[in-house]
Amino acid sequence: MKILIIGGNGTIGKVVSSHFLKENEILIAGRTRGDVTVDISNSNSIKSMFEKVGKLDAIVNVAGEAKWADFNQLTEDDFYIGLKSKLMGQVNLVRIGQHYLNPKGSITLSTGILADDPVVKTTSAAMVNGAIHSFVKAAALEMENGIRINVVSLGVVEDAYEKYKDLFPGHNPIPMAKVVNGYVRSVMGKINGEIIRIYE
Repeated sequence: MKILIIGGNGTIGKVVSSHFLKENEILIAGRTRGDVTVDISNSNSIKSMFEKVGKLDAIVNVAGEAKWADFNQLTEDDFYIGLKSKLMGQVNLVRIGQHYLNPKGSITLSTGILADDPVVKTTSAAMVNGAIHSFVKAAALEMENGIRINVVSLGVVEDAYEKYKDLFPGHNPIPMAKVVNGYVRSVMGKINGEIIRIYE
């Protein structure tokens, strides 16, 4: 399979990429480095990326950002960071990317536990994660050419646990093997319109 992994150089992306690389052709997209560069908050940048990589069998996104801050400190512009990047960035990857997929291809998006179990300082991130879950369930009903779309929703992953553990008291770190399996299930399986939750 020819798989494009957006955010493939990040904490999660590099582990996922390493796994798929064993038996597939992998292209890595990143904001500043990779086989191709992309700013997912810019639809023209997304279209340019897909023009460069050509036809694909799968698109996997593990990129996107949102502002973390106390609710009463978040400005309207702070909310737009998550809306433009993690929400509309992923929506536009689907909207544009579907036309570059071979029949029966797949798209896998990424969210996190905040959609279901938010913690303090995550109002914006929780909001966009929940929106992506609803988007995936609805978009799956209208995808054409046998294209599937799913989202992997992760808890605090093992490789980032030390950085975030104080914000997630009592949460169990998710082993990276479980993280990888979530993406494998979406890309290699037959499920469609699913939220693949890996929280324990």
